Amino acid sequence: MSAVLFIIAMGVFVFGMWLMGNATHIVGFEAIVFFAGIVCISISMAIPMSFLGRSDKA
Repeated sequence: MSAVLFIIAMGVFVFGMWLMGNATHIVGFEAIVFFAGIVCISISMAIPMSFLGRSDKA
């Protein structure tokens, strides 16, 4: 299950980076697309923190 969540989080992260990088090419919606990229990256960081929790299982 951890690997699946990692792949999903990484996909959302890469998509957010893509959105932020291409925001300047979308005329009229630059701020919205850039903000959507920030939201995607935030969600990708929240997935492992909330669903996977801490790894203190040593």
